[in-house]
Amino acid sequence: MREITYREAVREAMREEMHRDANVFQLGEDIGVFGGSYKVTLGLVDEFGPERILDTPLSEAAIAGAAIGAAMVGMRPVAEIMYIDFMTLSADLIINTAAKMRFMSGGRLRLPVVFRTQEGGGVSAGPQHSQCLETMFAHIPGLIVVLPATPRDAKGLLKSAIREENPVVFIEHKGMYGLKGPVPEDDYLTPLCQSDIKRPGKDITVVALSRSVQYALQAAEQLSQENIELEIIDPMTIKPLDKAPILESVAKTGRLLIVHEAYKSYGFGAEIAAIVADEAIDYLDAPIKRIGALDAPIPFGMRMEDFVLPNANDIINAARGLMQ
Repeated sequence: MREITYREAVREAMREEMHRDANVFQLGEDIGVFGGSYKVTLGLVDEFGPERILDTPLSEAAIAGAAIGAAMVGMRPVAEIMYIDFMTLSADLIINTAAKMRFMSGGRLRLPVVFRTQEGGGVSAGPQHSQCLETMFAHIPGLIVVLPATPRDAKGLLKSAIREENPVVFIEHKGMYGLKGPVPEDDYLTPLCQSDIKRPGKDITVVALSRSVQYALQAAEQLSQENIELEIIDPMTIKPLDKAPILESVAKTGRLLIVHEAYKSYGFGAEIAAIVADEAIDYLDAPIKRIGALDAPIPFGMRMEDFVLPNANDIINAARGLMQ
């Protein structure tokens, strides 16, 4: 199978969906001639024209509002919000309008809108461009929240998100745009709201999100040489969450390690820990362990950034501790 980058997989998903459905269009800051802040939309304006690749003013609220209005009248907008940190500026529209309008209209209004954004550190982007805020949106009923961890998933999940009838917050990790992986050339969809076992194992269940999945896979390779086999589960969609594979894995391994780049306090890992404590605590042979970023603004300096953010070594050390 061919290998392409995470960036190319996202671009390919949008290109294919725009060819498939004339109602799909994109809007956002600098997504046209400039090609987006991370060049994900590069070349699309030449292919589809400025009517379907819309450069907008520098206003996240305007982008979100225009996208929501377009979705209400039958279009399928893909709105890029440059950095998830700036989704705070459009949060009122996303949380109080997009997430609630189908419910408040008694199902008469559909909201087929995708909010594409980037999160995460590792590229020295500083405190206001490096946060992971997925749980802010996962807390809200009515939103679907997706975090792809591989190029294959990025393409398949985005195509499913564009075809979805409800609003989707689609969160890419800027540190993975150059990551290469196998991606089928044919048209395929990766289902939303379905967890994926990225690596089977027998000793420890590792639930990881986004780039932390890559770190978990790296850790698993090293730990396998020590006869410690990690079972790595990637939820992919954290709201609604497919919890069955997680509970089944914990019943098998008896140990749970949760890894994400968002702050450890009040992060997605706390929800997973609570679910397992509620529904599978009798299977546990060791305390639940969580790994996340330290509770500090993400530093600009590379060494300090590395200190604050989790990595493969943190997973290795935590796994060894769980096996003692």
